Amino acid sequence: MGIVEEAHNVRIVGGDNNNNNNNKIVLLAHGFGTDQSVWKHLVPHLIEEYRVILYDNMGAGTTNPDYYDFERYSSLQGFVYDLLAILEELQVQSCIFVGHSLSAMVGVIASISHPHLFSKLILLSASPRFLNDTDYYGGFHQEDLIQLFDGISSNYKAWCSGFAPLVVGGDMDSVAVQEFSRTLFNMRPDIALSLAQTIFQFDMREILSLVTVPCHIIQSTKDLAVPVVVAEYMQQKLGGKSIVEVMPTEGHLPQLSSPDIVIPVLLNHIRHNI
Repeated sequence: MGIVEEAHNVRIVGGDNNNNNNNKIVLLAHGFGTDQSVWKHLVPHLIEEYRVILYDNMGAGTTNPDYYDFERYSSLQGFVYDLLAILEELQVQSCIFVGHSLSAMVGVIASISHPHLFSKLILLSASPRFLNDTDYYGGFHQEDLIQLFDGISSNYKAWCSGFAPLVVGGDMDSVAVQEFSRTLFNMRPDIALSLAQTIFQFDMREILSLVTVPCHIIQSTKDLAVPVVVAEYMQQKLGGKSIVEVMPTEGHLPQLSSPDIVIPVLLNHIRHNI
C-alpha cells in the first residue's frame, strides 16, 4: 500500500481487484464530519457489479491528525490534490465519482483540470457556496457562520450534540443522528473549526461553467445546509450536461438517514448516463 493510500485509509472492495476495467470503478468520497463509513448502506449494492474505492478525507477522525496541514486545507485545492494523488497511486484511468457535500465540490474542481479521469460526477447534497449573496440564496447568513464557529471553539462536544440533529434532520435518538454525532465528535476540535471555516466560506460559483463532465445532482427536498434552489442554480451554471433529482428526503446526509430512498436513486444514476 502506498503512502497516500495509507494516510487516507483507502479501501478497494468488490469486482476483481486485479481487473482494471475502468468503466466499472466507482469512487465514493465523503463530506464534513463523516468518514467513509457514511457509505455503508450503498457499498453492498455495488460490489457485485463494480470495483469500489473508498477513502477518508484528511481531517476525518479516522485519519492521523498530525497529517492535517492547516495551510494546505485552507482551500478545497488541498483536497483536490489528495483525490488526484489517490487516483494516480491506484492507476485509475477513469471512474464514476460519487461525492457528498464538501467532496462533491472537490470532484467538480478536479474534473476541470482532469476531465478524462471522471466519466461522470454524482453530486449528493452539493453547494458551490453556503453563504447568501446578492441574487443568490445559499442558506446561511454571515451571522449564522459566526455563531457556528463560536460554537465549535467554545464547547465542541455540546456543539456536536446540537449540530448533528439539525443537519441530519431527526431527533437525537435516531441511528443516523447518533452515527453522525460519533464521526463528528471523532474529529479534533481545532481541525473541525479550520475545516468548517474552509467549507462555509468558499465560493465556487465562478468555476461551474468550466465543468464539462456530466453531472448528476441529487438533493433532499429539505436540507438545512443546501436549499433546493442551490441544486437548480448549479444545473443552470454547469458547463456540461447535467440532471437534477430532488428526493422526498430530509437532511444533509440522506444516504445515512433515508437509505431505502437514496440507495435506489444513487444506483440508478451510477448505472445510467444522462
